Amino acid sequence: MAVAKQFLKSKPVAKVTFELPAEAVNGAKTVAVAGEFNNWDVAAQALKKQKDGSYKTTVELPVGGEYQYRYILDGTKWENDWAADKYVASGVSGEENSVVVL
Repeated sequence: MAVAKQFLKSKPVAKVTFELPAEAVNGAKTVAVAGEFNNWDVAAQALKKQKDGSYKTTVELPVGGEYQYRYILDGTKWENDWAADKYVASGVSGEENSVVVL
């Protein structure tokens, strides 16, 4: 799992690419990312399957903030990013959310 950040010089946003390798997807048919940046909508940001079996998507987020997120596999299984910038308590049964810091 990886999050790549590309900071734009022309405006205060970063292009953040969320990616899950094939082994992390574990045979799931659909993969999405939900977080503070899309009101935790499990259908708002689908990741596209790549030729190597990984999934990825890119979103633009304002610079200077921290954004909690998690991946959703097949619409039901919530997963953290193994390489998140940090983790915070989600408030749901001892679970944690991944965090990207910009």
